[in-house]
Amino acid sequence: MTTKRYVLPVELTGWKTKDDTGEVHFSWDYDSGREKMLNLYDKGKRRQWDAQIRIDWSETIDIDNPLGTEDHFVPIWGSPMFDKLDAKGLGELKLHLASWQFSQFLHGEQGALICASKIVQNVPDMDSKYYAATQVMDEARHVEVYSTYLNKLGIAYPINPNLRSILDDVLNDSRWDMTYLGMQVLIEGLALAAFGMIRNMTGNKLARDLTAYVMQDEARHVAFGRNALRDYYPNLTEAERQEREEFCAEACIAMRDRFLANEVWSNLGLDTKECVQWVNESESQIAFRSLLFTRIVPILKDIGLFGKTMRDTFEKMGVLGFAEVDIDQIMDEDDQLASEIDKARVADVDKTVALGALEDL
Repeated sequence: MTTKRYVLPVELTGWKTKDDTGEVHFSWDYDSGREKMLNLYDKGKRRQWDAQIRIDWSETIDIDNPLGTEDHFVPIWGSPMFDKLDAKGLGELKLHLASWQFSQFLHGEQGALICASKIVQNVPDMDSKYYAATQVMDEARHVEVYSTYLNKLGIAYPINPNLRSILDDVLNDSRWDMTYLGMQVLIEGLALAAFGMIRNMTGNKLARDLTAYVMQDEARHVAFGRNALRDYYPNLTEAERQEREEFCAEACIAMRDRFLANEVWSNLGLDTKECVQWVNESESQIAFRSLLFTRIVPILKDIGLFGKTMRDTFEKMGVLGFAEVDIDQIMDEDDQLASEIDKARVADVDKTVALGALEDL
């Protein structure tokens, strides 16, 4: 409970200023806060970690197969273009696909870093400022993680035009809830699903570990956006809610299309049109892109953006069934898996230290 008392009513000392992204809100109410937000803030403080310590960067990577995946995970597997590849060409393709995918993660994390700092400025309540400040540090660490990983691969790709378009929309909108919606729910919700696929299918320990650790942070970020928007969106007018649904519908289609990997096919001299057509029509790739929305669909339903526009969009995309997914259970599993990997890492370190001590005797 607060013990301080302002000599004037707080509302008389309100202060807003402006920057290029809109209003910067100062809050003088330092004591009140929503329990869920403050719990996330507390968890965010306790879960900070050092990427150079927690991750074993000495783990080897097979440059011809960085993620250690089977051939059928290549998007054009089974196509005439795939069948023409020799061993060298297949290795080069796997390297470029991993680089392209992790490059988009890197660019997305920088976008999240900027968005989190924007939330600190623009959100009106102090408990959200508290948590968003921990997310700024999280996102900086994720940029560091993916940049370091790409250095090991030796190549990187520019930002995909569809991802760039969504980031432009989010960063240029001055309304704080649109930053939450675009970044915390849509971009990070999709990223979490993509991260989960990599974590579960990769045969490379380094890729698995760093992905699991990043996911542990991202699950908190998505929960932050859900809690804030679940409180705010019931107060919207029908026109305001419709505007946000239309934004989400367009963004979901763009995010689905960004996984066509046009840049990779073009860069490697493959027939881009044929590759994109195969990825678009292949049953396995359609299923893959559908799974990317396992988190976004139930979250949008949870925060109250599930009117006709969103239901029609998700039905056309073939992902409407994900509305019944237990998103909290999935997030809990993400956290548990990362904790188990970390416990195994600590046990390995302790074992190595103990063996070293015996050798010194």
